[in-house]
Amino acid sequence: MSVDINEIKSVMHKMGKKALSASRALAVLKPEEKNTILHRMADAIDKLENEIITANELDLKAGREAGLSSAMLDRLRLDAKRIREMSDGLRSVAKLPDPVGRTLGEVERPNGLKIKKVSVPLGVIGIIYESRPNVTVDSAGLCLKAGNAVILRGGSEAFNSNLILADCMNRAGIEAGLPDGAVQLVKWTDRQAVSVLLKMDEYISLIIPRGGEGLIRTVVEQSTIPVIKHYKGVCHLYADAGCNVEEAVRIIVNAKYQRPSACNALETLLVNSQVAPEFVPLFLKEMREHHIELRGDERSAQWDKEIKPATEDDYYTEYLELVLTVKVVDSLDEAIAHINKYGSHHSDGILTENAAHAEKFMLEIDSATVYQNASTRFTDGGEFGMGAEIGISTDKLHARGPMGLEELTSYKYLVYGNGQVRG
Repeated sequence: MSVDINEIKSVMHKMGKKALSASRALAVLKPEEKNTILHRMADAIDKLENEIITANELDLKAGREAGLSSAMLDRLRLDAKRIREMSDGLRSVAKLPDPVGRTLGEVERPNGLKIKKVSVPLGVIGIIYESRPNVTVDSAGLCLKAGNAVILRGGSEAFNSNLILADCMNRAGIEAGLPDGAVQLVKWTDRQAVSVLLKMDEYISLIIPRGGEGLIRTVVEQSTIPVIKHYKGVCHLYADAGCNVEEAVRIIVNAKYQRPSACNALETLLVNSQVAPEFVPLFLKEMREHHIELRGDERSAQWDKEIKPATEDDYYTEYLELVLTVKVVDSLDEAIAHINKYGSHHSDGILTENAAHAEKFMLEIDSATVYQNASTRFTDGGEFGMGAEIGISTDKLHARGPMGLEELTSYKYLVYGNGQVRG
């Protein structure tokens, strides 16, 4: 059944007007008022745990019938632990320093003008996302703490989960003083609603897409509103000559296996040829035990007949499952060149005991997050002390890497005079 585009436009623009009005009220709420709202929302989510799981089971059932991949189903799934993580995330955000009204700089000019640079909310933020229902909660919580209204448009595969979470937060928030319209969920799953949303630049200041590369590229192509995004997470680790082999393999297993469906999971491993004789036996043993499929270049394929030949496309691929591409390199420079060519500028790391190699790697790798002797799985707002994250950016303007409260603010200049005029 087709949806009337005129009806979509009418309702979406009403949502935009309502959000813009709410954002102006939010911008002047006191920090303690916003924190009370966040705590009430968290409590409401905890109380509705069983109902949220029931709604999520409807989405999971529909997803399995629709043939969603195991990675997508994992992103979609909610259980008691994940629901508790969402509510705790809101409480963690409430504990963070308020990002609005900070003095970022001050100067007094020779003519007596006093100029102050202060942080302010962005206004209305549109979040377009797939699968993960936790984005509904994380995004709303962070936007509200930063004084922004939010319009949420989740994927059809998580419709029931998103609906109950958004309604739950809205009811609890409004009872605690949240301006009506501060949190709104687009209730159409039709793609026309997204197209309309992306043209509402008179109301919305920023669009943040979260999902697969196809979704994000579509958003960028259609939007008349600034977009912050990352297309995919092709994350690398480089095992350097002289690395601590046991530690390196442990880190690699965590980066690939702990949650392979995440955008910060490892997709390509580079191994220095000098460490390979010691590294390979333990590495292969762990890969087999964790059922990780390997695809490699000719040199790595010599290690084990079960390693499949890697194609050029494999080095650009974000698998989001238990598949790992492997390549043998002869130098640090070769590893850096490979990562800067094939990587997505998301999260990349070096495993080494050589401080000079680590410094060179971290300086020359052009990625939002660069690691020394640690798993790429830490690229996350919660792990970075942000309470939760609104997304991860591989852009270089305004925000880069995990985005938290500071990245959801802009600034303005307050200029104090006593009669100055310009000559």
